[in-house]
Amino acid sequence: MDKLFIGVDVGTGSARAGVFDGLGRLRGAARRPIRTWHEEGGLVEQSSADIWAAVVASMREAMTKAGGAPEAVGGIGFDATCSLVVLDAAGGSLPVGPSEDPQRDVIVWMDHRAMDQTRRINATHHAVLTYVGGVISPEMETPKLLWLKEHRPDIFRRAGHFFDLADFLSYRATGSLARSVCTVTCKWTYLAHERRWDADYFHTIGLGELADEGFARIGTEIVDIASPLGTGLTAAAAAELGLCAGTPVGASLIDAHAGGVGTLGGRNAAGEAPADPAAQLAMIMGTSSCAMALTPQAAFVDGVWGPYFGALLPDYWLLEGGQSAYGAGLDYLVGLHPAAAAAREAAAAKDLGLLDFLEQRAVAMAGSLEAAARLARDLHIVPEFLGNRSPEADPKAKAAIAGLGLDTSLDSLVRLFVAGLCGLCYGTRQIVEAMRRRGVVIGTIVVSGGAARSPLLRRILADAADLYVALPETVEPVLLGSAMLGAVAGGHYPDLRSAAAAMCRTGEEIVPATGATAAYHAAKYAAYGALQQSERTVRRIMQDV
Repeated sequence: MDKLFIGVDVGTGSARAGVFDGLGRLRGAARRPIRTWHEEGGLVEQSSADIWAAVVASMREAMTKAGGAPEAVGGIGFDATCSLVVLDAAGGSLPVGPSEDPQRDVIVWMDHRAMDQTRRINATHHAVLTYVGGVISPEMETPKLLWLKEHRPDIFRRAGHFFDLADFLSYRATGSLARSVCTVTCKWTYLAHERRWDADYFHTIGLGELADEGFARIGTEIVDIASPLGTGLTAAAAAELGLCAGTPVGASLIDAHAGGVGTLGGRNAAGEAPADPAAQLAMIMGTSSCAMALTPQAAFVDGVWGPYFGALLPDYWLLEGGQSAYGAGLDYLVGLHPAAAAAREAAAAKDLGLLDFLEQRAVAMAGSLEAAARLARDLHIVPEFLGNRSPEADPKAKAAIAGLGLDTSLDSLVRLFVAGLCGLCYGTRQIVEAMRRRGVVIGTIVVSGGAARSPLLRRILADAADLYVALPETVEPVLLGSAMLGAVAGGHYPDLRSAAAAMCRTGEEIVPATGATAAYHAAKYAAYGALQQSERTVRRIMQDV
């Protein structure tokens, strides 16, 4: 019987499951929405029970579509956003905000309630911060834990377990309290290269009790990615999922990192041997974006998270840049335009999404993909709606637009859309340039995520960043990355490098333009930088008024 492997991806708005064979071919996939609560003060919360129910439903449907028997499943892997789950000692949910609703036990990654705690942690200049780009982000977990201690001390005291969401899913499936080296290294300040937590850091920032307890509430057993957890699926979890008890489950990944595992080190379109993953940049384009580079030695890049040892592939150091509002920023931007409602109606009439409709119209207006960027010649956008995650590590940064007029036509919406794409790509170029200044060698960007399916975005990215851009052969690289965890945990492949060589493939590459197009993007990139700095200048002028 041919083995099947299941990958589960919990993103910001949905839980998805994909069933793959041993060669990385997708056999079935399904999705279920998950609920999110937004409140004043930057609070964004979810429910772990709601998330698990969505996981169960999506996995059952994906297996039905795949036509696979439960006993054919050789392994399962989970990935999720870097959100914080808070449970009591018995595994019960605890409220993480003012709602007092115990079902709302998840602080979502994009929640910015811990801005003050973040500022105070950064003011310590602790040596541990060297491994998060010099500055910690409010999207990471120790600022959120400090907020809980200070604003919900009762909940902080009652909590028996603090999980990254991906580790919670593994715990819910297997009962294992082991944490993945990916989650705790990238988001919790675990020092993977030394295999330890830094007790002095926790005492310094005001979370000393976690150290005094021996880190029992945040993880005493840290395991490598794809390590088999416990004895596999518990009988209870197997019954819920419609699978066999004991099915292997691999130690989890953050969602963007699953995209990295599912794209790096695969064979190219010609079937040639896997590329050196250290020569590629994995870029996952979703609600936010994450740009991940691997290096054989530690490289320290200001404003870029890491270096993290073994957090993506064994024996490599990981650098992680990103843009906090990527797809979300583009959606918000086009929604501001007066013609957005009419454009949605026109898109629906053609059975298209709004962004796909705008892309088709942009290419038609310009005459080609390469020429489309020129539609935004006089309109410049820095789409930092949720701060600058990299390379400035400035969560207070805001978006800026120059060149707006009174035009409310559909064509002006198309120009705004293209200007937004250019702005996103120039933000990526800044991250790449910051890495290169520290000696990181990047030849190709391998893109994945929903936005990566856009031919126009890939074209602009190649030209704006002056790099080759490749798309994975699979339409679901994030799910594939998680499924690979199960393939390794179940012994189908000895390690992730071997799994990537067999299960991952990239398609044709886009070659960056030269000549007039390159000159155009160089000029527009300079304009982007000037506009970005003007926002910083205006903020400084107004900060003390």
